[in-house]
Amino acid sequence: MEGKAWHQLSEDQLLEVLDSNLTTGLTLDEAANRLQQLGPNELEEKKGESPLKLLLNQFKDFMVLVLLGATVISGLLGEMLDALTIVAIIIINGVLGFYQEFRAERSLRALKELSAPYAKVIRGGEYHDIPARELVAGDVVLLESGDRVPADLRFTECNQCSIDEAALTGESVPVVKEAARIAADELPLGDRKNCGYLGTMVTRGTARGVVTVTGMNTEMGKIANLIQQTEEADTPLQHRLEQLGKILIIVSIILTVVVVLAGILHGQPMYEMFLAGVSLAVAAIPEGLPAIVTIALALGVQRMIKRRAIVRKLPSVETLGCASVICSDKTGTLTQNKMTVTQVWLGGRAIEVSGEGYEPVGSLREGGKGIDAKGDSSLRRLTQIAALCNNSDLSEQEKIEDPKKRKAGKGEQTLGQAKEWKIKGDPTEGALLVLAAKTGLHKTSLQSLYTRVKEFPFDSERKRMSVLVSHQGGKLICTKGAPDLLVGQCSYVLWGDQVVPFTATLKQKVLSANEAMAKDSLRVLGLAFREVKSFDECDSNEQAENGLIFVGLTGMMDPPRREVKEAIAKCRQAGIKTVMITGDHGTTAEAIAKKLGIMVRGGRVVTGGELSNMDDNELEAIADDIQVYARVSPEHKLRIVQALQRRGHVVAMTGDGVNDAPAVKAADIGIAMGISGTDVTKEASALVLADDNFSSIVAAVEEGRGIYENIRKFIRYLLASNVGEIMTMFMAMMAGFPLPLVPIQILWVNLVTDGLPAMALGVDQAESDLMQHKPRSAKENIFARRLGWKIISRGILIGICTLAAFVLALNEGAGHSQQLIHAQTVAFATLVMAQLIHVFDCRSSRSIFHRNMFENKFLVVAVLSSLVLMLLVLYVEPLQPVFKTVPLNLRDWALVIVAAGIPTFAMGIGSVFGTAKKKRNRKITYGRSSAPPNVAR
Repeated sequence: MEGKAWHQLSEDQLLEVLDSNLTTGLTLDEAANRLQQLGPNELEEKKGESPLKLLLNQFKDFMVLVLLGATVISGLLGEMLDALTIVAIIIINGVLGFYQEFRAERSLRALKELSAPYAKVIRGGEYHDIPARELVAGDVVLLESGDRVPADLRFTECNQCSIDEAALTGESVPVVKEAARIAADELPLGDRKNCGYLGTMVTRGTARGVVTVTGMNTEMGKIANLIQQTEEADTPLQHRLEQLGKILIIVSIILTVVVVLAGILHGQPMYEMFLAGVSLAVAAIPEGLPAIVTIALALGVQRMIKRRAIVRKLPSVETLGCASVICSDKTGTLTQNKMTVTQVWLGGRAIEVSGEGYEPVGSLREGGKGIDAKGDSSLRRLTQIAALCNNSDLSEQEKIEDPKKRKAGKGEQTLGQAKEWKIKGDPTEGALLVLAAKTGLHKTSLQSLYTRVKEFPFDSERKRMSVLVSHQGGKLICTKGAPDLLVGQCSYVLWGDQVVPFTATLKQKVLSANEAMAKDSLRVLGLAFREVKSFDECDSNEQAENGLIFVGLTGMMDPPRREVKEAIAKCRQAGIKTVMITGDHGTTAEAIAKKLGIMVRGGRVVTGGELSNMDDNELEAIADDIQVYARVSPEHKLRIVQALQRRGHVVAMTGDGVNDAPAVKAADIGIAMGISGTDVTKEASALVLADDNFSSIVAAVEEGRGIYENIRKFIRYLLASNVGEIMTMFMAMMAGFPLPLVPIQILWVNLVTDGLPAMALGVDQAESDLMQHKPRSAKENIFARRLGWKIISRGILIGICTLAAFVLALNEGAGHSQQLIHAQTVAFATLVMAQLIHVFDCRSSRSIFHRNMFENKFLVVAVLSSLVLMLLVLYVEPLQPVFKTVPLNLRDWALVIVAAGIPTFAMGIGSVFGTAKKKRNRKITYGRSSAPPNVAR
């Protein structure tokens, strides 16, 4: 039974293939046998790893192994506090990683909740309510408004049945279902109007259908399978930290061995050199780095929450910062998911309608001038028909934006209580109700004046709906429908305030207006009426819908969100391409994309049908040229994301429906809508937008870029400091000097300078031009953009200056009883001060002079705290023998400050002169050329 084109089969063929009967359904025995053979109608959950194995996997990470090595070394040195701290970091990181992985696999469980719990079926000629999991292929199912479709069905009977398939196809308008076979092959899901799908919702009418497939064979089941098979790749940050860990461990081992051997060869005691070497190894591995990264990400997450972006996975914050493509669903993400009438055509008049959503607030303007709707009889007639020929309801309801309470004095106060306008029923009809309300006509007040006598419901052949109403002895037919067909039912037209014959010329004007509105991607409905003398004239729709008076056209659309166009422009400025992926038709999607600025010159629109005819290589070859993908399926979305990734892009995928979940999970960063998004998509995502606002993505990109730059800042600071420590020891050993630092001083320097200042860099303010550069490559090395050179050059300078201060102090104190200890204290103070000055240099990609040193108040406090800790071991007598220090005098401090300032200020002055020279050269170049200079980062 699998693999059949169910929409192509006639009713007899369908029943023959499924061996069923519309009247009696399956027998109880046959249903039981099929259930045993085919299994229950539920989504299977892939057997995952046990919680214990998930937990143990967290400790296989390379950086974790580096940390364990640092723990052993600290233990050997007797630094149990250091060792316990590292163990605590390892455990915390492991638990957090376990929690994230455990939650990630809840996607499927959330998907299963979309399945209907019960289904109404016919079995053995009788009606039964059974658990939906017991449905089998061949069951005859009955549906009515409000029901969730319990399995994939082929309809055999539809009565005004509309089904909301937005979660599956992305279409904003419910699909009107029909029972007739469809001959076309390879139809997208949204066009298979005689089929229903598991998890979608009936919004109107009733239907009867035969179950074709169940469980994992349904369209929803295919999505579940895609989610299970989709692997989540490591983030760029995880790759970079792994690279960094490998570099650090190799460097630390090599340099430690060299320093130890050099010291021994120059006559230093072997035991003392071993301790010094182990201390250097600890210094070379910044064991606090993962913790500082986690803290920086966590603080970034708090800032993002304030900007309405909720992070579910910490590393994804950084990933978003290097996103080069944002693939966005249209409905509900770029648009409001609220059908709105924006244009009215009335007797040759073009009227613009303002206002957004379902709130009945807005104005009507003709030629730029406002219209008095109450005094415009033609407009009032049109909106009257719109409200009467309507089965939806518009109402204002309570809205709780924040259910949390806070104490206000002695009592409690509920926050965020407000009201919002909502539509119950078809969104298209809802849009007509809102239009009528904007002109002062409300359905509730009209219902007290007009009594509905009969309805001729919409069907796919007539493509119109009519109602017969009575009013103060009069009788009225109101009709709405597809303009091209409705025109043929009209003999007259309301032109101005007069009813005139509907000539061929006037009909052509109506059809031309309809075509123009349709080209503007509007969903167009025509409205007509006529007065009747007797109910007997309206026994059938053929009688009722004849000789009508055509009134006008309404053009509606799911409008773009106001803030989206600006957000997309910001993305383009930041070098990020926005791609629209939607289940809507190509013309509609293209028109929205042009309005939002997504479509640029040379951009392409590709449909799902065209995608199906391409292999992965063909898609990959043209992926960079495509701005809009229309009429696509969940499989297509996944292929699009993967094609862009193969092109080297870091892909962010936004979505709200179930159909988006596989692509959201496969993307480098998946973004779900917090308000309109399904639980499935939220669980598969890394980021949730609390306000469903596309512009929040831009804020998240900015935060992501800022966080990554801050991580680079403290990596630069930590490693340059560690290089300075290593070079001090290395050069001293190679030159045959005594040890400039004892092991406990090395560890203390590491503790004092690595902690608070590095964390303060993690919350540093971003540089002003952060969003004016193209995204960095996902393959970019952590040391790219001259960071490696800055680390090595500053580190070597710090080492040279520290060793120079040590040698000067050693020579000046010749013959002094504490000559060596005094020189080591000078070296210790110089090294700490050099690092604390250097931390301000790390705030700028250029030099210390390019930013206000006191802008980051956290950093100022952190540096002062580290300075106090250093002074304690110099001047508190009980600590002096422990750390092998002596008090320093003013002359010593002069030497310390000059030596410590040289690495940062010398390089800073050089950078200032270099920048000035580049500016002069650019001015000269610009003066000779008509083109402005291309300023690179």
